[in-house]
Amino acid sequence: MANATLLTTVSTTVSPYQSIEDCLATNKALYKFYAAVIIMICILALPLNASVLHLFIFKLKFWKSNTNNVFLFNLVLADILLLFCLPIKAYHFIQGERRSDNDTVCKAMLFMLFLNRGASIAFLTVTSIDRYFNVVHPGRKNLLRALKKSPHISILIWLLLLPLTIPTMLKNFDCCNSHGKNPEDAPEDILIKDVVDSLREVVFFTQILIPFIILVYCTVHIVNRLRKKTVGNRTKLKRAVFLVTSVMVVFSLCFLPCTIARMILLIARVQEWPLPQQDKAAVLFDGLMVLSYIDCLLDPLVYCFCSTKFKGLYCSTYFPFLVKDGEVPIESSSAVHTLPPTRNTVI
Repeated sequence: MANATLLTTVSTTVSPYQSIEDCLATNKALYKFYAAVIIMICILALPLNASVLHLFIFKLKFWKSNTNNVFLFNLVLADILLLFCLPIKAYHFIQGERRSDNDTVCKAMLFMLFLNRGASIAFLTVTSIDRYFNVVHPGRKNLLRALKKSPHISILIWLLLLPLTIPTMLKNFDCCNSHGKNPEDAPEDILIKDVVDSLREVVFFTQILIPFIILVYCTVHIVNRLRKKTVGNRTKLKRAVFLVTSVMVVFSLCFLPCTIARMILLIARVQEWPLPQQDKAAVLFDGLMVLSYIDCLLDPLVYCFCSTKFKGLYCSTYFPFLVKDGEVPIESSSAVHTLPPTRNTVI
């Protein structure tokens, strides 16, 4: 009886601030809906990405074909690794938690989410830059063209992304507790926390905003190139325009909304909005983060299937009844390998 009274007293003395810091879902029904969306994304995206991965390995033999296929293989690999993390995320949402209360599981989830999301963004950006040079500056030598001759560039990109995950491991990122002001903290602790929080937020925003600026630049110049093209094969240029435009649209749909929501949430924390408004901003941020996971579903559709040759290979392998009589599907990587990279496959 005394223990029950003590627990009741402790529970009633927990401040609303502490409940936000503990990452508890205040609207459990909404978070169960978020979990349902995540599960649906997994159900749709996992077999799609697995089938694409199968084609890259066993049909295209990506390591022998053009390096664009190497970039795309790494893109699909990043999406699949991200998909493996999502069921854990959905489980905690169902339990009414915004993240795991186990510190090891929480940090492991953050590491995987940010590493694979960073890889996805990086390989999308590199693919668009490569398409930009092939279309706008087809005869000019550039660093990317020299590097892409070696498949080790993909390994280098993964290694360069590892340091970017460090700030997310220093403090809890998942609940966006940046720049929170706890009255019980000492001034020196607040200063250290603010420095760490600022570093983490800089990494988060630059990882999204800088690639987005690059994508906009590449898209605008490729579109201008198409408008100036009066002779020659405009169809191939149109495919390049479709690629970079699709990349930018998907990027805007998946990553920009959660970036804006995080900015609003940070403003709410710094300006010390009322706790109910901070909680609403956090719920919005979590929902838009769930929306960003659709990237795993859209990547294969946009970056792989915009190539008519890859689409033909995919249909002939998994949906042969869709292949018209007389059409000869691509059965090996040799057909892809012999294609001039600046003339045929948009990817």
